[in-house]
Amino acid sequence: MTGTAPLGRRAAVEFTGTGALVAVVVGSGIQATELSQDVGVQLLANSLATVFGLGVLILLLGPVSGAHFNPAVTLAAWWTGRRDGDGPTLREAAAYVPAQVAGAIGGAMLADAMFAEPVVDWSTHARSAPHLWLGEVVATAGLILLIFGLARIGRAHLAPAAVAAYIGAAYWFTSSTSFANPAVTIGRAFTDTFAGIAPASVLPFIAAQLVGTAVGVTLVAVLFGRPTPVGEDVVVPHADHHPAPAAR
Repeated sequence: MTGTAPLGRRAAVEFTGTGALVAVVVGSGIQATELSQDVGVQLLANSLATVFGLGVLILLLGPVSGAHFNPAVTLAAWWTGRRDGDGPTLREAAAYVPAQVAGAIGGAMLADAMFAEPVVDWSTHARSAPHLWLGEVVATAGLILLIFGLARIGRAHLAPAAVAAYIGAAYWFTSSTSFANPAVTIGRAFTDTFAGIAPASVLPFIAAQLVGTAVGVTLVAVLFGRPTPVGEDVVVPHADHHPAPAAR
């Protein structure tokens, strides 16, 4: 990759961005439960904060690292760009993913600390059922389709708004409330609050997200074909050309 920030800086951005995203998700969830006993209101507050926070993070940090904030996005970018060099190398992906996971854990701990919760308190919120796993497959597949589909049609510059809007919608139309992110899923196991997920539920969720990633990549290939040069494509200065993350 040429014309990009050093890998160490990009990994630090992925760590910081993923951490901030999880802090937004967990912190807004805690705040919501303190302000209302209505679960619908709690979910609305949580989803709105995530939409705004995610959009801001992509806009701010996308020009440095591509703002993946999500191992599913990083792996999809590596897989789709491995032949023509249009994505991160395996070495870069291997740096991004641990940074994202560590950032997610740190973000959950930070949110807990801000609200005087135990800094590490394993979640007791079990999320283990086939319909929830299906929800994660759908949520992740849709996210991947959106990010890489925008890049294929020369509209990657719309990713900050589009990805944030999609995640906001997916909070409500998926049974799982759209984690769609292995790193964020791991981080949310560290907090026994509204946004938490029990450790025993983490691996099945990640498995569903990886299936969703494969489905999303397949849909991109079927619906848009192989990428072609588009002179008007405005993207962040990052050689993988996929400037969007993450889900929560």
